[in-house]
Amino acid sequence: MSILQSYKKGVKAGVPIGLGYLSVSFSFGIMAVSMGLHVWQAILISMTTLTSAGQLSGIGTMMIPGQYASMLVSQLTINVRYSFMSISLSQKADDALRGVWRWLLGFFITDEIFAVASTEKSVSRSYFLGLAAMPYVGWTLGTTLGALLGNVLPESLTGALCIAIYAMFVAIVVPPAKEDRRLLAVVGTAIAASLAFYYLPYLNRVSSGLSVSICAVAAAALGAWLFPRKEEDDG
Repeated sequence: MSILQSYKKGVKAGVPIGLGYLSVSFSFGIMAVSMGLHVWQAILISMTTLTSAGQLSGIGTMMIPGQYASMLVSQLTINVRYSFMSISLSQKADDALRGVWRWLLGFFITDEIFAVASTEKSVSRSYFLGLAAMPYVGWTLGTTLGALLGNVLPESLTGALCIAIYAMFVAIVVPPAKEDRRLLAVVGTAIAASLAFYYLPYLNRVSSGLSVSICAVAAAALGAWLFPRKEEDDG
């Protein structure tokens, strides 16, 4: 397969992801502007981070001056999974994906891009660049449109659209949780802990970024303790 054909194959595979990102990032753009960020700031965030959960948590923390440590902890907790995805996918990368190209591979990794790329026996540089192109464009374009229209659309409509980004997370979690009670227990623990940090005295003084990290780690640790998975015997 030629370089051009490989690139086109990647673009074709990335189109559905890009269309999905367009709607979700539209909501992020609206939310970012409504929280006080300038349009160019919202666009710059999407162009340089490309992580829905990380961006959502980040803008909440950015509104509170001096919360640098909280932002560091929350972003590390939320986005550390991308490191493992990059390591896993690098095992399939061909020889052309070396040096600075490996950095680009890591930058463009998202849950959806990783899932699609993992189905390939070998990930070439041209294929991966094609695969990442449409999601990146869709995410940036959606943020731009949302940020620009956030000042024009009625407040009732922008408020409703902001819910879409939370609906995305619900749509990701609910289907597998319905089939696996262990996952449901972990999700329920995270929800209970989050409610505690929101409503209980003293706990509600903890910043949103730090509370997200604590809830995520606590729920994951409890799940690992209650529902350990045995290692497969390779021998």
